[in-house]
Amino acid sequence: MGNGICHVFAQRGFQVALIDVSADALEKAKNTIAANLDRMIKKGTISEDDKLATLSNITTYTSLAEGASDVDLLVEAATERLDLKLKIFTEADQIVPERAILASNTSSISITKIASATKRPDKVIGMHFMNPVPVMKLVEVIRGYKTDNETTRIIMNLSETLGKVPVEVNDYPGFIANRILMPMINEAIYSLYEGVAGVYEIDTVMKLGMAHPMGPLQLADFIGLDVCLAILQVLHSGFGNPKYAPCPLLVNMVTAGNLGVKSGMGFYDYSAGIKDAVVVADFVK
Repeated sequence: MGNGICHVFAQRGFQVALIDVSADALEKAKNTIAANLDRMIKKGTISEDDKLATLSNITTYTSLAEGASDVDLLVEAATERLDLKLKIFTEADQIVPERAILASNTSSISITKIASATKRPDKVIGMHFMNPVPVMKLVEVIRGYKTDNETTRIIMNLSETLGKVPVEVNDYPGFIANRILMPMINEAIYSLYEGVAGVYEIDTVMKLGMAHPMGPLQLADFIGLDVCLAILQVLHSGFGNPKYAPCPLLVNMVTAGNLGVKSGMGFYDYSAGIKDAVVVADFVK
């Protein structure tokens, strides 16, 4: 989601340092941003000049030391792994200015735990964007145990400046979005696993019956089945409640490398492209 977060900041006139250890990943990110801006031009929502101005606000770096030494805000959007996030925040805390706020786009990992890797827990906060970032309005603003009021105020106001709708929540497993969403997705997978209905049928019921824009199994594919599994594991571990236990089918699919859109195969087969995705043969135990 890093390229999407970069996109919205740059489009609103902020100077953005886009940082990744891989130069190839940075090039791909800039190409993605440019392609998304082109789509906005075709829709008539921005001009060619707006696109050029947005791209001119982005500078890429392959190290935190090089790119983050004079920032006011760092937004981390690394893979949903606690060890990686702790490593990044430990390093960032030593590099960025004392005034800087450290934010994480984590979808479930404790902000309080992340903040413990720094000497500024009062300036560490969750800034959980929804995907795709340029389109979705919501930002979950998560207060860690020591996040202070001023940090929260700044991030709430900043989110509005980005054209988003911020919602303040406290730091408990899954926050609000995924505490509610992931059990629904998990239950949909259990319904498939137990043979109650097929992929198409489950998604159709939720789209037509509950007015969801996307069925839960298709949504899981778009989120990434590995991400869904990681969030459910956080919920299960954090609350110790068996209702959050990941469905064995989800575990098996992730183990097999069927991660959804990102791998080309999940509950749907995306080998021919997202628009031409077809339902994979229904799974059994």
